[in-house]
Amino acid sequence: MTSTTAPRTIPLVDLSQFEQGDKTQRQAFINQLGEAFHDIGFVGVTGHGISKDLIDDFYVAAKKFFALPVETKRKYEVAGAAGQRGYTSFGKEHAKQSQVADLKEFFQIGQELNDTSDSAYQKNPHVEEVPAFMDLGMQLYRAFEASGNSLLRAIALYLGLDEQYFGEQTSDGMSILRAIHYPPITQEPKSAIRAEQHEDINLITLLVGASAGGLELQNAAGEWQEIVPENDEIVINVGDMLQRLTNNYLRSTTHRVVNPPRSEWDKPRLSIPFFLHPRPDMKLDVLPSTVTAERPQAYAPITAGEYLDERLREIGLKK
Repeated sequence: MTSTTAPRTIPLVDLSQFEQGDKTQRQAFINQLGEAFHDIGFVGVTGHGISKDLIDDFYVAAKKFFALPVETKRKYEVAGAAGQRGYTSFGKEHAKQSQVADLKEFFQIGQELNDTSDSAYQKNPHVEEVPAFMDLGMQLYRAFEASGNSLLRAIALYLGLDEQYFGEQTSDGMSILRAIHYPPITQEPKSAIRAEQHEDINLITLLVGASAGGLELQNAAGEWQEIVPENDEIVINVGDMLQRLTNNYLRSTTHRVVNPPRSEWDKPRLSIPFFLHPRPDMKLDVLPSTVTAERPQAYAPITAGEYLDERLREIGLKK
């Protein structure tokens, strides 16, 4: 019996070519990554160096956390954090154009600094019931941060910038590791899906394979295409901050997580995205090199912190 594999909807690149390759391999990677972000806004990445055991162990710890009683999980909702630290209960977040809440709950782990005097960097709550959850989460956070910064070095070179352009802005950045739990669907949803169509806020998002399918991107023709990661592949997509900075040259592509077939409603879904953010004071002013006669300047100057604040209000996490 022969098996058929679905055709890929996003290109696949190998980050080790950039990190360990010769000059030709590095340039090939830079071109492939940049073209994927320009044409599609999504790319699959192998050779990223993030330990599969670490990912697997964090999945196990996250499952244990989400299996706790609701009243226990709510102990870890952090007042005034706008969902940027700790637990956010089911039905709170929605896409900016929708008033119907997504079918999910999540836990967010944010940047931790040795200097705790900056109020923008609240401490992450430690989950007493699952001690490994935060320890593994911070290890995974650092691994994602390293790989994400490598990808941004390649993008900087693709854009003709200094290789460290983003590194200077993302050191101690406001990145978020989010563990998302989509519970089993127990009744006909009121027009809601697991995650309504949206674009991400940040510079780039790194997503390790989810425990179930459902991720789709909207292509240039307006068609929805399923993304099916393979093996140890991480899915990377452009966020609105990078799109804004590059005057729409790099694409923040609309995507969603659809509900499974009714026969699989009893299956929960767990996914782990890492939203790579710069420091709040980074200027998202359009890069002059990306402004052309065909693509006039599309955005007014704003800082990353101001933009994040605006978007958190739009999606219902900040009042």
